[in-house]
Amino acid sequence: MSMPDLYYRALIALPAEVPQPTKGGSAPKDLVSAVKVGLNLLAWAGTAAGVIGVLACGTVMAISHKRGEASEHMSRLGLVLAGCVLVAAAGPLVSWFFNGGSDTAATNQ
Repeated sequence: MSMPDLYYRALIALPAEVPQPTKGGSAPKDLVSAVKVGLNLLAWAGTAAGVIGVLACGTVMAISHKRGEASEHMSRLGLVLAGCVLVAAAGPLVSWFFNGGSDTAATNQ
């Protein structure tokens, strides 16, 4: 098989054979509820990890301060807080991107 034949089959013929979903279709309700539960659990786990991270940074900072040691815990705390902001903003950002920048995500819930 020559290179132009492979090119034709890969880019033109193959996509034409792939069935396309129709508009107005939706996922099964059981799947939607299972995905929502999984995403909610991940959101809670991310929030708990952020709280634990802030507490751990604070503990290490307090111990270092008591010992009189200088270290760079503020950068670690900054990274933990940036992660907390990312976890908190992930849901609204994804909703905003999938809804084309409109605020319809908040009204659909």
